[in-house]
Amino acid sequence: MFLLDTTVVTSASDLTTASKCEFAFLRTLDAKLGRIPRVAEAADAMLDRTARLGDAHEERVLDGYRAQHGAGVVEIDRPNPLDRASLALAAVATERAFLDRADVVFQATFFDGTFLGFADFIVHTGEGVYEVQDTKLARSAKITALLQLAAYADQLNRLGVTTAEEVRLVLGDGSHSVHRLRDILPVYLNRRARLERLVAERQTDERIVAWGDPRYTACGHCAACLVEVESHRDVLLVAGMRLSQRKKLRDAGVETIEQLAATSAAIPGMAETTLTTLREQARQQLRPGLSFDVFNPAGLGSIPVPDAGDIFFDFEGDPLHSENNSPDWGLDYLFGLVEGDGGFRAFWAHTFAEERQALVDFLDYVAARRAIFPALHIYHYASYEHTHLLSLAARHGYGEEAVDDLLRENVLVDLYPIVKKSLRVGSHSYSIKKLEPLYMGGELRTGVDNAADSITEYARSCELLAEGRADDASAKLDDIARYNEYDCLSTLRLRDWLLARAAENRVDLADARSLELDLPVRQPSPVYLALASAVENIPPADRTADDTAIALASAAIDYHRREGKKFWQEHFARLANPVDAWADTRGVLIAGSVRVHRDWRVEPRARLASRILAITGEVAPGSSFKVGTGTHLLYDAPFPPLPETGAPGSRRAHDRAVIIEIGLTDDGVDEYFVIEKLTGEISAYDELPMALAPGAPPRAGTQVDAIAEWGQEILDALPGMLPDAALDILRLRSPRGTLASVGAIAHDSRGGEITAAIRDSLLSINDSYLAVQGPPGTGKTYTGSRVIADLVVNHGWKVGVVAQSHATVENMLGAVIEAGRELGLGRDRVGKKAKDTSDRTPVPWTTLGPKDFAVFCRQDGFVLGGTAWDFSNAGRVPRGSLDLLVVDEAGQFSLASTIASAVAARRLLLLGDPQQLPQVSQGSHPEPVDVSALGWLTSGHQVLPPEFGFFLEKTFRMHPAVCAPVSRLSYEDKLFSVAETRELGGITPGLHPQPVSHRLNSTSSAEEAERVVEIARSLIGRDWTARGITRAIDEPDIIVVAPYNAQVDLIGQALRAAGLGGIPVGTVDKFQGQEAAVAIVSLSASSAEEVPRGLEFLLLANRLNVAISRAQWAAYLVYSPALTEHLPTNAATLAQLSAFIELVEGVR
Repeated sequence: MFLLDTTVVTSASDLTTASKCEFAFLRTLDAKLGRIPRVAEAADAMLDRTARLGDAHEERVLDGYRAQHGAGVVEIDRPNPLDRASLALAAVATERAFLDRADVVFQATFFDGTFLGFADFIVHTGEGVYEVQDTKLARSAKITALLQLAAYADQLNRLGVTTAEEVRLVLGDGSHSVHRLRDILPVYLNRRARLERLVAERQTDERIVAWGDPRYTACGHCAACLVEVESHRDVLLVAGMRLSQRKKLRDAGVETIEQLAATSAAIPGMAETTLTTLREQARQQLRPGLSFDVFNPAGLGSIPVPDAGDIFFDFEGDPLHSENNSPDWGLDYLFGLVEGDGGFRAFWAHTFAEERQALVDFLDYVAARRAIFPALHIYHYASYEHTHLLSLAARHGYGEEAVDDLLRENVLVDLYPIVKKSLRVGSHSYSIKKLEPLYMGGELRTGVDNAADSITEYARSCELLAEGRADDASAKLDDIARYNEYDCLSTLRLRDWLLARAAENRVDLADARSLELDLPVRQPSPVYLALASAVENIPPADRTADDTAIALASAAIDYHRREGKKFWQEHFARLANPVDAWADTRGVLIAGSVRVHRDWRVEPRARLASRILAITGEVAPGSSFKVGTGTHLLYDAPFPPLPETGAPGSRRAHDRAVIIEIGLTDDGVDEYFVIEKLTGEISAYDELPMALAPGAPPRAGTQVDAIAEWGQEILDALPGMLPDAALDILRLRSPRGTLASVGAIAHDSRGGEITAAIRDSLLSINDSYLAVQGPPGTGKTYTGSRVIADLVVNHGWKVGVVAQSHATVENMLGAVIEAGRELGLGRDRVGKKAKDTSDRTPVPWTTLGPKDFAVFCRQDGFVLGGTAWDFSNAGRVPRGSLDLLVVDEAGQFSLASTIASAVAARRLLLLGDPQQLPQVSQGSHPEPVDVSALGWLTSGHQVLPPEFGFFLEKTFRMHPAVCAPVSRLSYEDKLFSVAETRELGGITPGLHPQPVSHRLNSTSSAEEAERVVEIARSLIGRDWTARGITRAIDEPDIIVVAPYNAQVDLIGQALRAAGLGGIPVGTVDKFQGQEAAVAIVSLSASSAEEVPRGLEFLLLANRLNVAISRAQWAAYLVYSPALTEHLPTNAATLAQLSAFIELVEGVR
């Protein structure tokens, strides 16, 4: 940003600055306008180094283009000085280069009077089309870089130059990151419009921007903000204070740290426990000096009994390190540790190969030392050492199990959560460097005293070595080693200081025996290891399709182990860590009040006692509690007589608990009724839980064995590839059948013969699959059920139907019976096990007991419904005995579950839509085996490629005006409406965005609920014509969709109060597969900062697609306009926000 005469000229980087912190941008503008002195920022050696490396990277790319195109590369000189004449000359030279069809334009200069940009590379791709490219040192696409690309593309469009639909980043590792311009441009235009408004407002207001001005956002931690936070004694001085909490406090009149320390009143929207924690922290910080208070002595009991072999560990790493021909970035150049007697050891690494060796040597050292000192522990502070040991083991393919053992056996001890749950320290930060005055005495730091200095000094040592100055380089490394040794020594001294506090408070320490966690997770199978080793030395970028399939197959075998491992790691972290570290995680409820609804007693026909608790409290954002869901009840000290499953000092957890009812208190607050059952070893107790947490995932059972058997067959066939339906999907191989007819018919279904086309294709396929993508309203279930009925009755096929839920399976079975009625398909040939032994609801098919499967499966021609547990169980469905397995809602069914189920059949029919609700996974997997089967086939596409099967392109539900935005959002403009003639009197068909301004709302908005009621009232009673009949529209003709249960409840209350209680309200999963004349969608959250689980959840195109596409005639999208005033942090969310802006603002 600079002044050109009196004009403020901005650039793409200013967009980023303003998006992160409008206050900082406006303070900079005030300085440019001469109103205040410039805000001084400290020199940043890391930033300077990054800039130098970036310039070198850009020069390498330029050299490549010079070698390729010679004189076809036009290099525009940077204008100097930045005056109107120089800028005009550079802009004219740029325009001339495009008119002359230059192959590459380097440093193209764009200046439109208020915006200035210099594009790295604009490359001619043929026929006058130019692609915008930028070089970035990063290893992945950064939002700042993408905004720059959009800015330059926008300037090209203004010049009349035809711009490619994609833009490209040439990254520091040599890879290219390609993005659709439509995924970036709407956000860019939105942010630029906001920037222009900010500049215009400041130029007409001569006062400097004030701290706390509600018109502008402030990040609270940049240089400009920190000055104001300190001078205004802002509550942001309080350690752990979040911006969302600050907003609630300020709305209640609490603006300073002193006011917070003195307050005793409740704060609307803030839990009492949260307020107490922040208030006590404020009071601690206001005490003189660096004070501390051991507010929870029991938390110190998590410290193990000291052992002579204990180790105190710290990494030093350079995130900018790279090597030729390697896609990896970042080097952990020093593994440093101090032993209990104060001796220091250093494992150095100056290349990736040496880093691997350092890891090997470190793990060997630990193993050897544990053989001598079996009770030793490795102490560190904060999570870096924990996470980087895992990532290093994964990067180098060495030591994953050894690291897992260290974690499972609690050998690694993080002192940070122990400090947080035990002590309150009078500091605005709990960084170990801020705590050192408590215990380091006169040995406080000098010289290299922070990680950034260490990294900069390490880079300088490498430069010195390259210059031949080995002695100087060695001296630098000695300084770094001393800094690292001090960090390790500081960790040792902190441990000892905490031990002294434990002794003062007579706290018993943890003995080594009790520290090992009993994780119910299996070790990797030999088949997994063998398959993984077949491709482990092939970089992902160099893999063939078959290599990728083998990698996926190995990951599938390990899928359930990793899913369970992730859950149990998070579970034990909840037991060990302070509440504020996990209170916001999905599936958690922090209890505000707990009452005994029914005390312990033994119910009729029960052996053991149970009680029912009624619980209210603060539900973590994005949580969805349902009746019948198993849960963990968490208990703080004093503990009930439950077994100690976590580390000593941890909370207790009881897993024999189920939500049996969800009601409302007299105040309209959700109340959860939970039945808690005793086990034989536990006696009744009076203690009450402090939280609900997610229950354990269901055991995978036979699925694990089925996938392992399948994997063994794949392994035995190597290097050949078995003809196998699941393997063909992994290989992205076209179905083995009459491929020409499959491909020809796939996107030409207007003749009404789609059912016959799918049937005939399946009849031609052996040991393979067929995929069918059915968007909303295209008759996916109708079509699928008729295909199944035809194959069973007319061809004698044995067909299975599997899905993620019993309800989905049963919906398809009901449709099959309806479709087969004219063909003579009776209920005796359609079967399914009851989903619950207590369920006595009449069903139109044969209900099977566990022992009935064998007899049922021996008949010719039948339909069997079930879950992955059924079809992976050879005792119920023999391997390969089915002619066809239909995977319904295959857009929500993971590849691993598909493989587990597929062992029962020779062919697969994948039926679903990956553009609707996605597959949900818990674990972290080395390959994307957690994605859905259809999602894998459509990777990179919104529409199924024709070589894989059929895309049902006609929706019979949505009016063309509703279909059009849905088609553009989710189906590449390839979904068309053939809906019958309908009419809703006085209402224009289509999508109707409804912006409603509100603030500080997270999961519920009274303002949006009020608008929903207004819309519903305006619709009731209007003439609705459908199927040739006209009648008054009524409550069941409208559905209301919201992303959060809190908003569902609030809207439900508002509708009931308005006499409209018959209008159904729910989350998207409730309405999937349903339709109504009108859908009203409420997004609930005020802004991106308030969105639980981030915009990724709220604006997920899949969810918006499902919500909007319920509508036959009109959809109303109620939202806060502030949701669009945000700059995402990753490319995926940027694309989501762009799509949303396009949806509500019509940006094209």
